[in-house]
Amino acid sequence: MLHHILAIGDIVGESGLKHLEQNLRPLQRLKHIDFTVVNGENASSVGLTPEQAWRMYDAGADAVTLGNHTFGRMQITTLLEEASWLLRPANLSPRAPGHGCEIFDLNGLRIRVINLIGRCDLQWNSENPFTTADKLLDKGDADYTLVDFHAEATSEKLAMGYYLDGRVSALWGTHTHVPTADERVYPKGTGYITDLGMTGPIESVLGVDYHQSVEGFLGGLPGRYRNPDGPCKMQGAIFTLDSNTGLCVGVERIDIR
Repeated sequence: MLHHILAIGDIVGESGLKHLEQNLRPLQRLKHIDFTVVNGENASSVGLTPEQAWRMYDAGADAVTLGNHTFGRMQITTLLEEASWLLRPANLSPRAPGHGCEIFDLNGLRIRVINLIGRCDLQWNSENPFTTADKLLDKGDADYTLVDFHAEATSEKLAMGYYLDGRVSALWGTHTHVPTADERVYPKGTGYITDLGMTGPIESVLGVDYHQSVEGFLGGLPGRYRNPDGPCKMQGAIFTLDSNTGLCVGVERIDIR
């Protein structure tokens, strides 16, 4: 039996969140999606509030993953402890609130979701994501394992894909907000894409008002980041998984505008 898993790239700003709310369920129906993972760490530009996390869940996300801006809005800490569906990177300090791995039940099907963060030019003081993945895969059984690897370096993401090939069902990268054209199934059966892209304003630089970004590169003071209004896009990928093997048979990029 085949199952369709949808992964949605970083939600950026209020306009990105509204675009998700308007388009996620129609896409789920159109593509017969069985399970959805949304990266939500930029809903408030840096971080997200509990209200924004619940809006993603109510919009159709089965799991919400985070990244380097997990604690950009400190009021999220309580929900991180209470909500099983809200994950922060598992290789952050164990002193940090929340958890980074959860097994979800889908009509008897066990789906493990792992959230990791990269160390190359991003979170240098986190635990090694490769060895953290090993430890998490040794805990509990699951029919499918999905990994959101929130990382800056494409090399680190690609290496993780090879490292986990055949051991996880699908692995995708988040954080850089620009979709890559390398969706594939690795030799041993793991579905992969280096970056999903983002859900937010089309006319922007990574979801930020492009005037601010230009000013910053010119050497000026761009000020606090603003998310522009206007048309948005919702980017991500659909992974088709085989319940007989627990592995991937196809990957499709999506871009909803």
